[in-house]
Parts: sequence; structure tokens; C-alpha cells
Amino acid sequence: MMTNISENNLYGQSVLGSSSSSATATAGASSAATQAASPKPTSTWRAALAAREAGPTAALRAVRTNIVQSIRAFRTDDLMEAAGELGQHFIYASCSHALTKSEVLEAIANGFHFPRQQAKNFDNLLDSLTTLVDRSGPQPGFVIVLEGLPCTHKFDKEARETLLDVFRDAVEFWADRRVSCRIFYSFA
Repeated sequence: MMTNISENNLYGQSVLGSSSSSATATAGASSAATQAASPKPTSTWRAALAAREAGPTAALRAVRTNIVQSIRAFRTDDLMEAAGELGQHFIYASCSHALTKSEVLEAIANGFHFPRQQAKNFDNLLDSLTTLVDRSGPQPGFVIVLEGLPCTHKFDKEARETLLDVFRDAVEFWADRRVSCRIFYSFA
């Protein structure tokens, strides 16, 4: 008979199954021996581990709380669900149709529901991401997705890096206030 090692204690005695002979203890047996021989409920740590490993929050567990990174293997839907489970704000901006800096900033302003004046340039965007939001009250945290940042002549590598630097500065701002801010981006 094949027996899983986790079903036996160190001495080879069954701890998960119950048998009538092991349930009957001698009069001189200690209470510890009686407890070891009695049937034990199946452990719930496996169920808890499986529940922890599954689900959308598992996607964010491996990600630092304050970071700007490529979206890579993450799916937007999973990030949105994980943000909801963690009680954090989920903010999404699709920049896939944008070709220029002003169109990218407008797409971000629309996605974040900022007034258009607040995202006319990178300085105003940073102010909107930090001070404006901070003044509105305590924040539970943020999961931000910038999808489809353009790779065009009018929005070149330098402009993309400047935009990501704005978001890195925002992440530092929220880290100083001990608020989680995870930003994911992708290029078109």
C-alpha cells in the first residue's frame, strides 16, 4: 500500500485516517498519545495556500508597492480586479490612438478624469498626480495602467522617458506618504 508521507507522523503512524485499534488507548497512555491517535481534520493550510496563490491579488504580490514597470506578463483585467480586492484605485489610460505629446497628455487626462488644463505639460501632470490628489484626502493606493504609449517621431524615446520620469516622481511622492502606487505601462 502506497502512503503519502504527509499522512504519517515521524514514526509511520497514521495521523489522518482513523482506525478502531488506534483510537482505543490503554489506561496508562498520556493525553498526548490519545490526541495523536484520534482522527484529525484535514489541514486547511493547503486550501489557504491554494486560495492565496490563485486570484488576481497574486499578480501584485510579486510587485513592489511603489514602482513604475512594463506591464509584461500582467493582464489589465487582472490588475483591475486585484486593485479592487485590495481596495485601491485603478486608473487606466489608453494612449494607443495618440501620436504626439499633447495627444498622449490628453489621453492620460481623460483616463484619469483630470481637467484638461491640468495635463497640458509634464509639470502640470505631476502636480495633478501628486498634490491635487493628495489634497482630496487620504488615499488607499493606486494601480495605474498606461497602455499603448506611442513610438512615433513626434513622441520619441526622450518624450517617453520624460513621461515615465514624471510617473516615477509621482511614485516617490506617494512612497513618502506610505501609499502604494504601482504603475504599469506598455508601448504601442
